[in-house]
Amino acid sequence: MKKITLLLADEDQNNLGEMIKNFTSENYEILATTSDGEELIQLIKEHKPDVTIMDIVLKKCDGFKVLESVKDVRTNIIIQSSLSIDGFINKAISLGAKYYCIKPFDIDTLKDRIADIMSEKQQAKVFFNGKSNQIEEKITNIFITVGIPAHIKGYQFLREAIKLAIANPDIINSITKKLYPTIAEKYDTSASKVERAIRHAIEVAWNRGKIENINNLFGIKVYSSNEKPTNGEFIALVADKMLIEGA
Repeated sequence: MKKITLLLADEDQNNLGEMIKNFTSENYEILATTSDGEELIQLIKEHKPDVTIMDIVLKKCDGFKVLESVKDVRTNIIIQSSLSIDGFINKAISLGAKYYCIKPFDIDTLKDRIADIMSEKQQAKVFFNGKSNQIEEKITNIFITVGIPAHIKGYQFLREAIKLAIANPDIINSITKKLYPTIAEKYDTSASKVERAIRHAIEVAWNRGKIENINNLFGIKVYSSNEKPTNGEFIALVADKMLIEGA
């Protein structure tokens, strides 16, 4: 089995040492480590690793500059940072980061995220015939607009649900029997936990009061602040919008 190649970047040498220790195994190959943002840009361009794990705070240039500089390079970037401001999280995701993990972060969960990324890459070929990057970007932009934060579990489940609905629109009619169980199987959890996490993600967006953004996004007044969609309604609304736009 091919090892997952990694680049690790962190200004905190203790955290960098912990990551080296935890990723030194038969499943991973650490190509290089650094605490320097400019050096990281060159390493990413040279090695094109499967996954780059980096902090936002780096020497010489920050993680945002790194993301901007390597947007055309094929690598999956995970941010691991103590900075938990929504603006930072949304900016990192909009610039192409696959996950934004808040320190301190459980290493097993981080490995799960890497597994998610690698399996998603394989599954995307089946679902979207090469359009996965464009679809991922569109979903991310929609989530930023409506105010769904990247660090909650429902974010990933909701993203997966929308992709499933784009690939197979009829699945929205079997949300309990097919959609939730399909996501649950992929993430090794239960269908009820998937349903609750997605519902929580939608509630977070509504509680942030970004209803006007949502209505502007869809071009019509879909909802008011006193009402919110069911999981199925929201998934179908986003999937339909993307299909109309040629997803």
